[in-house]
Amino acid sequence: MTWNVFFAYFVLLSLISHTRGAPAADVSPPVTGRTIPLRRRGPSSDLDVYQRGQIAKFQRDAALARYYGGEGPTRRSTGDNLLVDESYDSGYYGSLAIGTPPVSFDVFLDTGSSDLWVAGSSCGNVCNGLPLYSPSLSSSFKNTSESFDITYGQGEASGYVATETIEMAGFSVFNQGFGFLSAPTSGLLGLAWEPLALTQQMPFWQTLASSGAWDSPLFAVQLTRYTNDTQAKTLEPGGVLNLGYTNGSLFTGSIEYIDMTSQPSFWQVSLTWLTAVTVQGVSIPLGTNVAAAVDTGTSNIGAPSDIIKAIYEQIPNSKAASGSWAGYYQFPCSTSVNVTFSFGGTTWAMTPADFSYTNIGNSQCIGTFFETTQTNPSWILGDSFLKNVYTVFRYNPPAVGFAALSEVAKAENGVNGTPVPSATVGSATASVTGNAASTTLPFAPAWIGISLFSFLHASLV
Repeated sequence: MTWNVFFAYFVLLSLISHTRGAPAADVSPPVTGRTIPLRRRGPSSDLDVYQRGQIAKFQRDAALARYYGGEGPTRRSTGDNLLVDESYDSGYYGSLAIGTPPVSFDVFLDTGSSDLWVAGSSCGNVCNGLPLYSPSLSSSFKNTSESFDITYGQGEASGYVATETIEMAGFSVFNQGFGFLSAPTSGLLGLAWEPLALTQQMPFWQTLASSGAWDSPLFAVQLTRYTNDTQAKTLEPGGVLNLGYTNGSLFTGSIEYIDMTSQPSFWQVSLTWLTAVTVQGVSIPLGTNVAAAVDTGTSNIGAPSDIIKAIYEQIPNSKAASGSWAGYYQFPCSTSVNVTFSFGGTTWAMTPADFSYTNIGNSQCIGTFFETTQTNPSWILGDSFLKNVYTVFRYNPPAVGFAALSEVAKAENGVNGTPVPSATVGSATASVTGNAASTTLPFAPAWIGISLFSFLHASLV
């Protein structure tokens, strides 16, 4: 993975960020299904401190812009998609197939956005080496000739709306929408709710969940950790995305669900359930009207500046960072920082390795917590927290759930020499036919077709 591809990935995230518009135990029986391997994207050993700083800056800028303004089955089933962890936990991606005949693509998994984007044949030099989608090679491509234009923080994009067949983890959706984008990685799969979709259409996951294609209307994520592995390569196995079921081998105990009490857009939950955050054993005041977005597309954790200041006050010799690291804090790398989050009656501990984002030299490290600028949501819970739990995203009733990782899941962290999953084309075992109508988001399962995708030509300027 080269620096220019990393840079372009965060430009892609900046585009996505500007396109938005009581706990209960899980008692469902275990279901045997297929799994999507995840690959981990993490900080590459060939990146210097300046480049890591640029990544951190783009991560924070994209998160702030995203949240504060700056997508009838033949039968019910389950599926899995193995993930890839890239550059020491910097990002995680899986794979899907597009078109007829299907062509496989790697896509980042992002619960903070709702559109599907892939690199297109007009991408240019910035996409050298990436698989590109070519509509002329697919018999199922349909252009609706509906044009649009987007202006965003790092440039602008224009395009038109089209439909295509999308396959992932054994599920096939006809007439699914996605963006044909002139930026690399080779794509991004939004896993948030329909109101956030730039195309104002239903996301891939939501069509499957609402149509009854899944055994259970939910998906779940387990992410691996390589940030503290000195032998880690740029790409490592990243965990798994479970579709339509929860994998009982990856967690222990019950799943603690936090209900979403309003019309969903982001996976945002009220933190009236967040009763405490502790740092080095000291409880941090949280204030009132606290809300949190649970976001696999953000590596770190965002919180209001007064809370961030209080967090680092518990760490001797820490201080606010500057330059590309503005909004972050630095602290002595020799300090082991223990953080816990208490939701309802359960306390979740972060591994100290996840508190350190990167080493910037002179025995100084950048912490994973960064400052946010507004109050809705006031917190962004990214991968630094999510690596420590098994996370469930439930369609009906809308909720986010956390469970303790099993020893099986923990044993996948930092394992060297394991083959990295590759993008593959399989066979669909359940199918949903979409339509071009956008529908108001329901709070109960309904027969809603999948929507249009934006066939996007972007010019990065």
